[in-house]
Amino acid sequence: MTITAPTATARRGTDRHVLSRVGGSAALLAAGTFAYGIAMFATTLADYTDPDATPAQSVDFLVDHQGSLLAWYIGIFIVFGAALVPMALALRQRLASEAPLLANTAMVFAAIWATLMYATGMISNIGIEAVADLAESDPDRAATVWSTIDTVTNGLGGGNELVGGIWILLVSIAGLLTARLPRWLNIVGIVTAVAGLVTVVPDFEAIEMVFGVGSIIWFIGTGLTLLRDGRTDEVTS
Repeated sequence: MTITAPTATARRGTDRHVLSRVGGSAALLAAGTFAYGIAMFATTLADYTDPDATPAQSVDFLVDHQGSLLAWYIGIFIVFGAALVPMALALRQRLASEAPLLANTAMVFAAIWATLMYATGMISNIGIEAVADLAESDPDRAATVWSTIDTVTNGLGGGNELVGGIWILLVSIAGLLTARLPRWLNIVGIVTAVAGLVTVVPDFEAIEMVFGVGSIIWFIGTGLTLLRDGRTDEVTS
């Protein structure tokens, strides 16, 4: 009996199918991290995320809720950053054959976003431990260190959604032009992206919540689309 090795085309088809499924699952995970982040932001961590809280009050809260903050930062930055990579790769794969420039440019911004998320998460987690230790011996200095870390992490991406907005916008435009993503999903993506871009203006930072909720919807829609249609993706060379 002769065993025939799979053709290169068949292997590529299998790889595309696997990436689409992994990317779809990652998109749903990303939606979960956003939902978790918003829920914690509005409930358990409401006093910490209050814009009117002073650095000293924030340090006191940090010392008392160090574990919750560590879990929060790991979820919204580290886990989300990890989920972003396969999701972005799956979307690039889906769109590149018909809109290569948009798909490849979007992938660059997704990689930048993932990098910023990891940097923000690691700085935040190390910073929490440093501030908590310092608070015992020098509360005033702890407040100063906290303010510095807060400024840095907000600048990297915790305080605005510019890079994420650009990525979602490029993917949504490519989705509209190629019809490789549902029209309603692309519209949600564009609205969400615009909200993200607007967050760079200080007076419009409250719109970040619109970006957050819109992203949850977009991630879920994207995830389900990739999971459902992965098996029917075209095999391209």
